Amino acid sequence: MQINLLQQEMYIEFFGLINFYVALGLKILIAIFLGLIIGIDREKKFKSAGVKTQIMICVGATIYTSISFITMNLYRIGDNVDPNRLTAQIVSGIGFLGAGAIIQNRGSVLGLTTAATIWVVAAIGIAVGSGYIFSATFFTLTIILILNLIEPIIRIFAREHLYQLEIQAKSKAVKDINRILSDMEVDILETEVFGSNDETDRCHYHLAIKSSNRRLRKLVQFIRAHSKVETFTHRVIKK
Repeated sequence: MQINLLQQEMYIEFFGLINFYVALGLKILIAIFLGLIIGIDREKKFKSAGVKTQIMICVGATIYTSISFITMNLYRIGDNVDPNRLTAQIVSGIGFLGAGAIIQNRGSVLGLTTAATIWVVAAIGIAVGSGYIFSATFFTLTIILILNLIEPIIRIFAREHLYQLEIQAKSKAVKDINRILSDMEVDILETEVFGSNDETDRCHYHLAIKSSNRRLRKLVQFIRAHSKVETFTHRVIKK
């Protein structure tokens, strides 16, 4: 069977069916551009998956998806033909590349955002390959906003300051305060207990901690509600 690709057409969002070669060329150019946008953002932040990696992922997913649609149209035998089968393999296969970007170092995991970005860029490529180039552009801008705006927003609501706490309480309260500090994972910069004696079991607890406003409020509520705490003051050392 002789196939003439010049007579074949592919779908492009808002344009409908256009010539196969024109559509494929347009898709690849859009994929390069969108991959470049995300790649530049990751390159500026010195991430492992930079410009070339993001472009290759986006273009590769675009080509795979485009070819799946054109081969479906060319070799359709029955109704049991689904172009999403190849797309599903892209989604699962890209996981291996994302897993390679994740590094575990001394109990901490690095590269999760990079791996997630790789996964999303593949999805953008699939959208482009399916002909939804304007939607893919919107998706790309959304990803750029997420990568650049979420962290500053988190800093605003979870900004950490240095605080000094002065607590006069029974020794049991000191143990309870240390426990909640550990549970909240608050950074303790300095700690000192003095003035304790066996008769009154009263001591003065000095603390210097680094904490967000939200965690500090929770800690303050706990200390003030504790029955063994007699006096409590706190102040900001450094914002």
